[in-house]
Amino acid sequence: MRKAIFIDKDGTLIDNVPYNADPNKIVLASGAIEGLRLLQDEGYVLIVVSNQAGIAHGYFREIEMLPVIARLERLLYEHEIVLEGFYYCPHHPAGKIVQYAVTCECRKPLPGMLVQAAEELDLDLPGSWMIGDILNDVEAGNRAGCQSVLLNNGNETVWEMNTLNKPLYIAENLLEAARLIVNHTTENLKHGTYISNVD
Repeated sequence: MRKAIFIDKDGTLIDNVPYNADPNKIVLASGAIEGLRLLQDEGYVLIVVSNQAGIAHGYFREIEMLPVIARLERLLYEHEIVLEGFYYCPHHPAGKIVQYAVTCECRKPLPGMLVQAAEELDLDLPGSWMIGDILNDVEAGNRAGCQSVLLNNGNETVWEMNTLNKPLYIAENLLEAARLIVNHTTENLKHGTYISNVD
């Protein structure tokens, strides 16, 4: 089984533009290229897992995700970075579009997207990591049995941590997150232990 890095999309992989479905507005976040290349070189499979409640709210149609995904894959491929999966949740219980206005198992902080990816792509969840910019991302990773890194880039505003949403590490961007993951793995292999930098 392969180990994976699950990556939140908006505010983590790309600059956050709320409810955006315009491929031309997609810009890779600072440190994304270097961080993902480092993780890919370490043998991790790269998977995007993203809540897309804009579909449920009627801000854009689900079919409009296709050019968004294609744009992201192309931007990364230009730097020899390969996305092996892109999973998104179109649901929201308060949505305006009836077919998407449901309570589901895939919307983060629930782990449905990660579990689905693991089943479909033969991934080892305990050997995998979740990186996101809010505590709901962290909780989804933790619930799936992964380790998690929170990006402290201003997008999390509540900061109410508990046993479910506490990250193992906090980083400024994807490059720092990648270095923490690689160092953690290296130290774990050497000593079988780790030290968390999250109080």
